[in-house]
Formats: sequence, structure tokens, C-alpha cells
Amino acid sequence: MFRRTFWFTAGAAAGVWATTKVNRKLKQLTPESLAAQAANKAVEAGHRLKDFALDIRDNMAEREAQLGDALGLNEPVDPELPAQRRFAVIENAFEAKQPKYLENTQYSIDNRNEDH
Repeated sequence: MFRRTFWFTAGAAAGVWATTKVNRKLKQLTPESLAAQAANKAVEAGHRLKDFALDIRDNMAEREAQLGDALGLNEPVDPELPAQRRFAVIENAFEAKQPKYLENTQYSIDNRNEDH
């Protein structure tokens, strides 16, 4: 009698365990769950990419400082010499964005009909 009760209980427990395992797996394979998993992986990859970019930026700044020291660019400037000039090239952003096919026509982007 105890033997039958034991095996009945063991079979019922195995059935419950297998059913819960299958239901969990089915819930993981729903479209919503798959979308959430993909979003989590994308966020994780973005964080790793950001960390990688920050490491590159730090190493680049360190190497630039090493090269500046090796070339003597980081030394103090002689007070008798004038300060170095730095020129910034500023391009007209609007002209740079204008398509090539509109360059020599009267219908360019900045030539609007203002008298309508």
C-alpha cells in the first residue's frame, strides 16, 4: 500500500514539475516576452558600447598627452613670444545642406517666393 502511495505521489510531483517547467518556457516564448528580452539585450549592448567609447576616449587623451610631452607641446610658453593663434573654420551650414541639383537654379531652398 505504501509503495503505491509513494509512486502515485512521485508521479504527481513529476507531473506538476513538468507542467510548471513547460508553462514557464511557453511564457518566455510569447511575442511580448521576446520583445522585452530583445530590448534588454539592446540596452545592455548600448551600455557596453558606451563603456568601450569612454575607454577609448580616456586612452586617446592619455596618448595625446604623452605625444604632447614627447614633442614639447605641453611646455610653458615663453612670455616674450605672442600667444598661439587658433582659427576656427566656420562654414555656412545652410549652404552645406543644400542639394547639388539646386545650386545653380532659381528654385534654391533659400530663394522663396516672399510676395505671395
